[in-house]
Amino acid sequence: MTSTLSTHVLDAVHGAPASGVGVTVFAQTGAGSDGQPIGSGTTDDDGRVAGLVPDGLRQGTYRIVFATGSFFERAGVRAFYPEVAITFVVDEERHYHVPLLLSPFAFSTYRGS
Repeated sequence: MTSTLSTHVLDAVHGAPASGVGVTVFAQTGAGSDGQPIGSGTTDDDGRVAGLVPDGLRQGTYRIVFATGSFFERAGVRAFYPEVAITFVVDEERHYHVPLLLSPFAFSTYRGS
């Protein structure tokens, strides 16, 4: 089984895509493990990363980490979260979309399509 992954980061303060956000995906290897990086990139002008995990995802637990602190620092904005880490489970073959709605003191996500 191999699934695909995409993400989209939106800047809720400006109502626009968040470009230049570093994104890394880790395969979790056990409880308490940071996992192995399996893909990374930087969001483009549309807030997306093309080909984030080139080899796809197999059944298991993954963590996607967004470097939000450096994004806000470049914009000259004080922010509370230096990074946002979202852990999710791949349990069936399909496309997984993990969007992130971002502001300096809050964030939200959901299982997209």
